[in-house]
Amino acid sequence: MQSVTVELEAASTMELVNALSTIATELAQREAPESAAACLELTETLVAASDMQESALAAFIGRVDATKEQARWGYPSTQAWLRSRLGMRDNRAKERLTLARQRHRLPLVAEQLAAGELSYGYAVTVADSVSRLDDTDCAEAEAALLGFVDQGFSAGKVAAFGRRIRDLIAERDDSEDAPDEDTKHGYDKSWLTTTRSLDGGRYVKGWLNPEDAAIWDGVLAPLAKPAGPDDHRDLPERTAAALTSVLSGGHKASKVTVICDLETLTGGNAPARLTDGTPIPAAQARRIALAAGVSPLLLGRGNTPLYLGYRERFASAAQRQVLETLYPSCAVRGCEVPGTLCEVDHVHGWALGRSPTDIDQLALTCGWHNRFKHTNPDQIQIGKDHDGRYVYRLLPPADARGSTTGAGPPGSIGPPDNPALDWAA
Repeated sequence: MQSVTVELEAASTMELVNALSTIATELAQREAPESAAACLELTETLVAASDMQESALAAFIGRVDATKEQARWGYPSTQAWLRSRLGMRDNRAKERLTLARQRHRLPLVAEQLAAGELSYGYAVTVADSVSRLDDTDCAEAEAALLGFVDQGFSAGKVAAFGRRIRDLIAERDDSEDAPDEDTKHGYDKSWLTTTRSLDGGRYVKGWLNPEDAAIWDGVLAPLAKPAGPDDHRDLPERTAAALTSVLSGGHKASKVTVICDLETLTGGNAPARLTDGTPIPAAQARRIALAAGVSPLLLGRGNTPLYLGYRERFASAAQRQVLETLYPSCAVRGCEVPGTLCEVDHVHGWALGRSPTDIDQLALTCGWHNRFKHTNPDQIQIGKDHDGRYVYRLLPPADARGSTTGAGPPGSIGPPDNPALDWAA
């Protein structure tokens, strides 16, 4: 049995968290008391303590999210980090992320949650209700919803009041759009209306029934995720880009030929060019070479063609069909992007001649992790599962591996002996 001694006021946050972890470990190994009345009282006390822990957790998650720290660890979003590394269910990850992001806009909720005067369930309900409101409406909605909490309404009822508040605000802000024009289409069948603008653009408005909405979410949602820590587009902008990509076939393959020296592709400074002679800086050429469907024409000394690109460089349709059968999702452990939306990855790096375009040297990775693998090869551990499929495990950043909080994901045993440099196919 371990002992814990902590001077609460003098202890650091890390010391408090470590002490709490030790106590939780010991408590989990204890048998429940025989007295049911004691168990009831202990349950209420423990739940109240857990709710106060959620206050601290929201602050921690909010700092990670604001600084994009999760990207250094190989996770494309904070929600992916919570879901994959910490094993949270998707709904719980969304709840905690919403509370973390709205906490600074909800001073009363944050204060009451930290003091044990408001449960986590109510706090999350209020945070979700105000997430799409501006700061002025957020403050008014917070006061109103906490008033319903004080009156004893359940979290479900408070959530219903929150939805009604959002509806009223939407009607106030968009009162000129009468619902009759839309509702006459009904909700059994999907419909879209488009209006051409004077500058050649197009406004799009419509409704998708549940079946078509599922297709929308399955195809566009993975493509609309942030491209990385430097992607500052909001969700509507990313969704529009994803839709355009699908309509143009860009999510399948783009037919772009980049002509460059092998040295340029592997780190040199000599510029590349397109087939029409347009010069491409070396760094941009390497970024283009990471995009799905790019067909590079590599030239050796004296501009002698080494590879003509498509047939040798890229997986065939038959190979991709096999890979999509082998990999239902991205090869990175914990990533849930469907294999049909992933890019073909040369496991040990085609550009350096380590991986031919052979079926046993290919895997499927999502676009984000494909680029992360290229830029952070020392944070990818390559292995195989019992079925012979490649499994990529994310490793912590080098500066975090020696710390007590920097342990790698389950199954990680350190950096690979031969870090992989990968190019997307």
